[in-house]
Amino acid sequence: MSFLLDDKHVKVHVPAATWEEAIQAAGQVLVDAGSITDQYTANMIQAVKELGPYIVLMPKLALAHAAPCDAVKKTDISLVTLEQPVDFGSVNGNVSVVLCLACVDRTSHMEKLSEIADVLMQDGVVDKLEAAEHIDEVIQLLRR
Repeated sequence: MSFLLDDKHVKVHVPAATWEEAIQAAGQVLVDAGSITDQYTANMIQAVKELGPYIVLMPKLALAHAAPCDAVKKTDISLVTLEQPVDFGSVNGNVSVVLCLACVDRTSHMEKLSEIADVLMQDGVVDKLEAAEHIDEVIQLLRR
């Protein structure tokens, strides 16, 4: 699975005081990689404002994304762990791991997302991601 998320797309212990800052941090990784523009990050934040915290898929984990658009240059994914958990207003509780998914269309990302979901659904993986001190630890967890 390491081909889905290389170390340049992972940041650990990122400071964020709000859910908007958490999404901004995860989006910035993909902006820096040239995969999206700042507009896509704004779209992700706007989607949560309009639709609520639907991106909090399970305790501690959010999957930030928005509809495919011209602000996505290539399908890509990033992962950030937060210095402190952030409240997204979800019944699933606070978030400490944010995945950011950017897609050029509505279907091409499905295989990547399925493989990542398989790993994240394993017992204790999200807790281990949250506790990871180094990017290498995150990559190892996602290689399983």
